[in-house]
Amino acid sequence: MEWEENVRKVTPYIPGEQPKQQDVIKLNTNECPYAPAPGVWKIAKSFDYGKLRLYPDTDAKKLADALCEYFHIGQEQLFIGIGSDDVLAMAFLTFFNSQKPILFPDITYSFYDVWAELFRIPYEQKKLDEKFQVVKEDYKKENGGIVIPNPNAPTGVWEKIEVIEEIVAANPGSVVIIDEAYVDFGGESCRRLIDKYENLLVVQTFSKSRAMAGLRIGFAMGSSELIRYLKDAKFSFNSYTMNMLSVELGTEAVRDEKYFKETVKKIINTRERVKKELLNMGFVFPDSMGNFIFASHPGFPAKKLFEELKRRNIYVRYWEKPRIDNYLRITVGTDEEMDILLSNLRDIMEK
Repeated sequence: MEWEENVRKVTPYIPGEQPKQQDVIKLNTNECPYAPAPGVWKIAKSFDYGKLRLYPDTDAKKLADALCEYFHIGQEQLFIGIGSDDVLAMAFLTFFNSQKPILFPDITYSFYDVWAELFRIPYEQKKLDEKFQVVKEDYKKENGGIVIPNPNAPTGVWEKIEVIEEIVAANPGSVVIIDEAYVDFGGESCRRLIDKYENLLVVQTFSKSRAMAGLRIGFAMGSSELIRYLKDAKFSFNSYTMNMLSVELGTEAVRDEKYFKETVKKIINTRERVKKELLNMGFVFPDSMGNFIFASHPGFPAKKLFEELKRRNIYVRYWEKPRIDNYLRITVGTDEEMDILLSNLRDIMEK
């Protein structure tokens, strides 16, 4: 077909499997195992759904006000989008327009190369060291931009702020994006650096620690110049990106700091307990600072463990890719879910 010659062809990102049956233990997409803040449900029940006939506020001001107050930043330093994927995609489109390659790790969130291909951005994937750490010298070369998730996914490894700052400082001519989807589970945010470096963009999400993956809320923090350019691109693409209900429920999630901290603490405590259990079973893994564990066992192929767990209706994530094809990424669920996972792993390994 002749028209196909002009189609923009890309290999799409493949998300973790979303099983349709209910009787599964789902530990494959890094969702929060707990419900959103109690006030979120109350607002959802009392929301005036008749208002949905109207267009939403283009600036999502109510949510923006709550985020600015929470993070102690100005409105001009904040950008809100439909999940961090939307924010990141818009940042790629806005800031990565030179002929120089952008740089990001070889083992990382697999949407980065998809966006680069989609927007025709040249890129280079820099090899992590044997401990899955960033080699900072690799990011001190000529480039068209840098993207580093911190903590990284799927490894869970967190880079110290000093390492990130050194990379940002070494690249005044390009935008450095730090993807902090998992930062609430143990890392330290680079947010405090945005007043110091005008080329730094920090991206976060409500999908993980705030238990709102289904509402799609993400945001970026950076210098007023970066945010202005980002908003210009956004409003040239779609003016009404954040729906009314997400604004209302997201605002309540930000306000209930106590519940947020309690939820994060529960996940961290479960993660640390499960780490010890897995170590006792012979698994090895980098020290995760996310809501997941990236585990490998020298005596049992990860693919076979993945397949056997799935047969038992326990879903974890597996990639048949170089360097990580003997690892499983295991989302931290409730204590009960993790106990069932551990029991089944022991049973599989004994048999």
